[in-house]
Amino acid sequence: MIRRTGLAALLASTLIGAPAIAQTAPGQTPPNPALVEGGFATTDATDPYLWLEEVEGERAMAWVEAQNTRSLGILQGDPRYQGLHDQALAIVQARDRIAMPGFNRDGTVDNFWQDATHVRGIWRRATLDSYRTETPAWQTILDFDALAASEGANWVYKGANCLEPDERLCLISLSDGGKDAVVVREFDSTTRTFVDGGFVLPEGKHRISWVDADTLMVATDFGPGTLTESGYPYIVKILKRGQSLDQAVEVYRGTASDGGYGVSPYTLRDADGVIQALLINRPLDTYRAETWRVVDGQAVKLELPARGNINALVQGQLVVTTDQDWTAPSGQAFTAGDVIAWDLDTWFADPATAAQLIIHPGERDSIEAISATRNRLVVARYENVRGSVYVYTPGPGDWARQRLDLPQNVTVGVGSASATDDRIFVTAAGYLTPSSLYLADAASGSVDTLKTLPAKFDATGMRVDQFEARSADGTMIPYFVVHRDAMAMDGSNPTLLYGYGGFQVSMLPGYSPTMGKLWLERGGVYVVANTRGGGEFGPRWHQAAQQANRQRAHEDFQAVAADLIARGITSQPRLGVMGGSQGGLFMGAMLTQRPDLINAAVIAVPLFDMLRFHTLLAGASWMGEYGDPRIPEQRAVIAQYSPYQNLRAGRPYPEVFIHTSTKDDRVHPGHARKAAARLEELGYPVLFYENTDGGHAAGANLRETARRIALEYTYLTRRLMD
Repeated sequence: MIRRTGLAALLASTLIGAPAIAQTAPGQTPPNPALVEGGFATTDATDPYLWLEEVEGERAMAWVEAQNTRSLGILQGDPRYQGLHDQALAIVQARDRIAMPGFNRDGTVDNFWQDATHVRGIWRRATLDSYRTETPAWQTILDFDALAASEGANWVYKGANCLEPDERLCLISLSDGGKDAVVVREFDSTTRTFVDGGFVLPEGKHRISWVDADTLMVATDFGPGTLTESGYPYIVKILKRGQSLDQAVEVYRGTASDGGYGVSPYTLRDADGVIQALLINRPLDTYRAETWRVVDGQAVKLELPARGNINALVQGQLVVTTDQDWTAPSGQAFTAGDVIAWDLDTWFADPATAAQLIIHPGERDSIEAISATRNRLVVARYENVRGSVYVYTPGPGDWARQRLDLPQNVTVGVGSASATDDRIFVTAAGYLTPSSLYLADAASGSVDTLKTLPAKFDATGMRVDQFEARSADGTMIPYFVVHRDAMAMDGSNPTLLYGYGGFQVSMLPGYSPTMGKLWLERGGVYVVANTRGGGEFGPRWHQAAQQANRQRAHEDFQAVAADLIARGITSQPRLGVMGGSQGGLFMGAMLTQRPDLINAAVIAVPLFDMLRFHTLLAGASWMGEYGDPRIPEQRAVIAQYSPYQNLRAGRPYPEVFIHTSTKDDRVHPGHARKAAARLEELGYPVLFYENTDGGHAAGANLRETARRIALEYTYLTRRLMD
């Protein structure tokens, strides 16, 4: 299954056009003066805080400790913190959550579970019949709390890769404290023990695929000169059982200048687990990639769109999504967002074989997830941000389509699919509608309700509306508002605006118990902006705010903020914004460009120094999204919105809350550290917290997650509700 964005849906209401708001004119540069080369942080020599990029440096960690002491003293010293923390902890550790299942070929289901007893989590298994009951008879496969304790390690579970079709031998990924880099160890899920003398890979950002019980395709750090400039592998080798990494045989080599997240080998299998091809994905940048097939130890390039994905193999049909307008070798022209298919064997024999068009989304449509059962293709499709799940049946002409009977106007998503029949788990949820899990039969179309999450907050008298704001270039930007029916339209409502705005990630509604309990139930309003840069309306919506057009996404978000104020939903003293990672960059741009609109900003694990992002950890892999600061023309565009360089004295910045993780080996914690240091230097109040564990998710276990959530909502309460 390929899943770009997770679940999404529309709750309530008619789309309402927003009144025009006075703001930046189309094509106008951001409201920041042009940077002067040689100015603050435009070169290494003019950046006084480079030492904060030394992740574990003694001076840097002393600074972090001092910041943590001060910020935790303020936030945890607030009389409301403990209550918010206890509520968050109760929610994240609750045992009445839905245990999301994954199909095994023997008819059982697996689940990874965390609660107050199993803080790091357990991998467990039950029969499907038992899972249907209120109290399934789970059998523990691997207890990660017990493993960490027995080995004296800070293990965080990062997934299992099991050999098909019997799924007995599994490669377990274990992270030290939540980092992306993992240690890989072979595990026998039947004996429930690590395999003596089995496959073991040291800590690294590995890309691994089983070939057979004694063979792996591996892309990893094979020694000096084998990683890209963003720290990902570009060489693929065949590793046999008993061999060391230096004995593995190379089958493919990219280049050190490759972008993206490193070469990824994967084994294409049919529904019976039989290998149909050994494939390698070679990213050229963040979005463009080549696909190669290994035949008799040699790699052969396949003719596929550079921006696209192989989604599934169903009944011998290879299903592909193209994220660009593309002319196939057959001469057929396809449009960005199309889903197409070839008969695999025929296409391998003749790449000019004509493809079948399965789905041609409209301008306001998107494909959010694609999965395959044994005989059917299952698609989560959104039409004007309204979700539905469709089943497509391969045929010689148009593929037959059937819509599953699921609740309307809620988030929908496809989960684990069976390879032995046509059953698939499907989910539905909304901002105010607790998540439900269904078992659907893609062959018959039947849908059975399996589990429903109990309400985690009181949504009585609440509703969801969808509005639109006019961005600087006239584009209408949809956004959701979750609020009480009796909301006063006098600007008095504490309002939290959330955004992300990049990487084709769609911000589609879902049920958040912690947000509901700690914000909505206490009188807050919650808003989510569907800006360009996301995938809400397919690849074109994303590409409209890439690279040279990045500022459009910032203007979209700012337009939503201004629209909320113009409607009387909130006002500057009551409006706060929140976002993490790319969303942290979003918040930084809001802070430096339109601080007059906001009174709070939660800036989580952010990108912030965009003139150096490509030099820090995995940053170079994102140049397909932002551009290359080494190229003068692209650097000039990036410099206009890079928050770090654009922080200025004398601006109406509110006190912000910035948090990150020492263990984040994806977005460098130096971004967040330097942002806080620069704000302090300029005389602004700032709260900074760095979790010494947690990785990019900023929470290695449930207790740390609860603490982070409580800190965020304590801060927002102080800024927006007091």
